Amino acid sequence: MNRAATTSVRYGEMEFRDVGKVFGAGDRARLVLDGCSFVVSRGKLNVLIGPSGCGKTTIVNLLAGYERPTRGEVRLDGEPVRGPSSTRLVVFQETALFPWMRVLDNVTFGPSVRRTVDRRAARAEALRLLERVGLRDFAHRYPIELSGGMQRRAELARAMINDPRVMLMDEPFRGLDAMTRQLMQEYYLRLFEESSRTSLFVTSELEEAIFLADRLIILTNRPTRVKKIMEVDLPRPRTYQALASPRYLALKEEALEALHEEALRAFATGTAAAYDLVEAYRKRASGG
Repeated sequence: MNRAATTSVRYGEMEFRDVGKVFGAGDRARLVLDGCSFVVSRGKLNVLIGPSGCGKTTIVNLLAGYERPTRGEVRLDGEPVRGPSSTRLVVFQETALFPWMRVLDNVTFGPSVRRTVDRRAARAEALRLLERVGLRDFAHRYPIELSGGMQRRAELARAMINDPRVMLMDEPFRGLDAMTRQLMQEYYLRLFEESSRTSLFVTSELEEAIFLADRLIILTNRPTRVKKIMEVDLPRPRTYQALASPRYLALKEEALEALHEEALRAFATGTAAAYDLVEAYRKRASGG
């Protein structure tokens, strides 16, 4: 077992304890999270999903330490999260590669700055990770020379090399075309199943959520709480054949019921909602 796998099994559990988050003050105060509690289970691929605008990115920022809760606590391995740390790395919706650096230098940037390993060892590990995501032949290219999906893969390698206790993924495949998104899911699953690193993956796509998850955390409409937590017991290593299994369809049905109810509440209150989920529910109900 490599060091990353050992680390992820021993460490990396995060906890949201009765978290509330208010933005603004006075008449402009906006309650986003209210009594939100859940655990990001150690060594699991935890997936967060909920209606559009419910505060998923706010939750990621609180877990990462970029924001502080108005009330409640965020903990990592029992210790309060008081600010950003290399123990929790975030892959955002938009690429964050340094455009002036080649891919290999982007991937080795973290270990080089922190001087956790010597340069030769960092390059060897970077090349191994780039091989795992199909980019070894592009190690000496600049980000502008890569497609969007290839840039996302380079970012995965750059995050993994830092050996974080927790990987926080904020809709990292958003905006990619369907074929590229499917490829990214396969690469991401391969990396996760190698290391069993604690991960929280945020998505608005139900099929993606169930395909990736060990645990599915479904959020309510704003002010946001946890509506339901589902254990996704599809076998690993996971392939797209799982999407045709009766168990996958049953899990999707259960999750869709919960999400549909919250989307309808969002419509009723005039807030942004998951229109695609409602449409998916209507198609399912009509046999489409």
